[in-house]
Amino acid sequence: MLLSSVLQDLKYDKIKGDTNIEISAIAYDSRKVVKNGLFLAISGFAVDGHTFIDKAIDKGATVIIVEEDVKIEEDITVLKVTNSRNALARISSNYYHRPTEKLNVVGITGTNGKTSISYFLKSIFEHAERSIGLIGTIGTVINNKVEKNLNTTPESLNLQHTFSKMIEARTDHCIMEVSSHALNLDRVAYSHFNTAIFTNLSPDHLELHHDMEEYFEAKAKLFELSKDYNIINIDDDYGKKLINKVEKYETKLLTYGLDKDADIFASNIKYSADGTTYKVHTPSGNMDMKVNLPGVIYVYNSLAAIACAYCNQIPLEVTKEGIQKLEGIKGRFEVVYQKNNYKIVIDFAHTEDALKNAILTLKQHAKGRIIVVFGVYADPGESGTDKRRAMGQVAANYADFSIVTSDNPKDQDPDLIIQEITQAIEESGGTDTYDAVVDRKEAIKYAIDISEQDDIILIAGKGHETSQVIGTTEIPFNEKEIVLDIIKNKNQVLEI
Repeated sequence: MLLSSVLQDLKYDKIKGDTNIEISAIAYDSRKVVKNGLFLAISGFAVDGHTFIDKAIDKGATVIIVEEDVKIEEDITVLKVTNSRNALARISSNYYHRPTEKLNVVGITGTNGKTSISYFLKSIFEHAERSIGLIGTIGTVINNKVEKNLNTTPESLNLQHTFSKMIEARTDHCIMEVSSHALNLDRVAYSHFNTAIFTNLSPDHLELHHDMEEYFEAKAKLFELSKDYNIINIDDDYGKKLINKVEKYETKLLTYGLDKDADIFASNIKYSADGTTYKVHTPSGNMDMKVNLPGVIYVYNSLAAIACAYCNQIPLEVTKEGIQKLEGIKGRFEVVYQKNNYKIVIDFAHTEDALKNAILTLKQHAKGRIIVVFGVYADPGESGTDKRRAMGQVAANYADFSIVTSDNPKDQDPDLIIQEITQAIEESGGTDTYDAVVDRKEAIKYAIDISEQDDIILIAGKGHETSQVIGTTEIPFNEKEIVLDIIKNKNQVLEI
């Protein structure tokens, strides 16, 4: 592709060279540079791409884009920009011919619920016979084939490539989870969103955002990018704040919640251990709904999906059938073993708010104890300590018994992480209601060993994930398989 076309609408200073040349590819990782390629140097958190410029040139780069002053002797094109990440988003969109302008893109942001909403929408759109692709935590889905993502929202170059692959596959609609990291780091810059959805906000990722206000402002950026509809949870405090912020935008605003003040709301809610029923009220009519996932969080998530379906002119009856057709979501309140009232449930709950909701949902129908196995992933600094303490407090206040263990400790000391969690449990009055087992597999086995008739075991934090990161090593760790193997290998079947 002609470099001048790739640079369309990008502000830059030409240090030297020609922009009327062909480039073969774009890379921000010097290891992926090809002959006649463009290398863009990004000043990252751990690695500075400017230090790899020589390697990129050795591999055949003929165009270098930088944001720092550098000295390059080779006879190649060198351009300087103010912000490399933003520039990467711009040139990536251009390189792939601005694919989001040819898609109906729905972006979902918030702390909890993004994946569930995307899978509700996938089922609804498929039932409406509309081609749909997904980008999110569980992976990228095109033509029902799943590819793993490195991040919930991929880097802009990878993201624009994914959009282009959807177009090649004749996909008309894309539902994507948009993380606060992606918004802060310009991964979705220059992407055109038709609809933006806000779920809720509770403490998470504060190692990047420092405080809740900064976290909120990062999430709010999505709603400046949407051009047709902004869909917001009116019951959430930050949702109310976001509504005040976006009311001045030209984009249409639609609210959802449990209160009748919302544009789309639920009434006559009835919870059971296996799901929830309610009546939904929408501008196009009312209808009874059944959701095959338990708890109020899935009422909210399904309401957000109903609101989005309404914005896309999908009939309410089709929406209802799509929601009912979704029987479950991997790692989201997934019952991996059940016999009578005894259950083992895997859930992605990795924030204090999500963990609290998960425990309370199970408690509504539990005959015995709620035993929770959980840890807190590596999160450095004061924000990490705050999160560990908050998770410990939730466990002390709502679980009957907790087993604190590891959850992707990476290069941090797992014993120290666990100590901070258990200290908070004790300070909250839970001295006799927990145990600590560093090895996560042994922690799961311990929970099964001490469980009794009618107990429910909640294994929280990893959900759909199938690996555990310890140090710099990623090891296979499929909790569903682990649970079933432990039960299978017990000397005698649980007498329940």
